[in-house]
Amino acid sequence: MSALDHAKTGASALVQMSTLDSAGENALVQGASALVQIRFVTGRGFVSDLISRGEYGFWATHAEAVMPDASLLCAHIDGGVQARPHGYDAATTTRERIATIAMTPDQAQRFYAFLRAQLGKPYDMRVIEQIAASAFLGERDWRQPDHWICSELQAGALEDCGFYPTPLATDVHHITPRDLLLNLNGRAGVSISE
Repeated sequence: MSALDHAKTGASALVQMSTLDSAGENALVQGASALVQIRFVTGRGFVSDLISRGEYGFWATHAEAVMPDASLLCAHIDGGVQARPHGYDAATTTRERIATIAMTPDQAQRFYAFLRAQLGKPYDMRVIEQIAASAFLGERDWRQPDHWICSELQAGALEDCGFYPTPLATDVHHITPRDLLLNLNGRAGVSISE
């Protein structure tokens, strides 16, 4: 069973997900009654290898949202931002994890609306070149909404829906899958399954 299949079957139990608050007490994530999921994967291929090198060998090289209809919405080198069917990458995926994120229904609706509004926009290959080179080819605003890479698209949706209490750092020129997964890891209301 893939991490995505496992996450789908256990999702209802995660609505009651609890975390430790600042006093070490068990506390429910306030107002959370909706879940969204981001799938992190790596696979065989030239682009995955470039991203992994630029992330200092980190395994996750792609991030995509699991939509309510189980399609996977992502920015991909092949076709830009589009929804793809579950299993589209089964032949090349070598590892995956699912981040299940508890949020309010309004935040979830805004998360999905942001992603759908990006459909058809191009993939930003320049960022992959920057990541692989571990250097910047000039200033770039990762929030620029006319082109995306996979992890920036997901971070933009999380920021737009209000998941983050404050905006993410503005002096960062790109957000890699590693950056996004590390940002989500350990946050209240986030469960990551393998």
